[in-house]
Amino acid sequence: MEKEPEPVEIPIDGVLDLHTFHPAEVKNLLPEYLTACRGKGIFEVRVIHGKGTGMLRETVHAVLKRLPEVTSFALAGGDAGSWGATVVKLRRL
Repeated sequence: MEKEPEPVEIPIDGVLDLHTFHPAEVKNLLPEYLTACRGKGIFEVRVIHGKGTGMLRETVHAVLKRLPEVTSFALAGGDAGSWGATVVKLRRL
């Protein structure tokens, strides 16, 4: 019998690095993380999805488009990961 993996404690600091997660987890993880950030008064979040093939970036952007708490998002600037990261602006509570 396989053991359930231990839950991973993610620091709520406005930076979410998706490299340590399975792509299938992103659809639930991202909204939960953004909700936690808003709860801590963090309204700008950097999501690191990596450059790779672009599949993870597309998934992240598809999820962000559906979330009412997201006011805008864009690829990060050169100093923040360029096209390997997305900066998300959240609606204030």
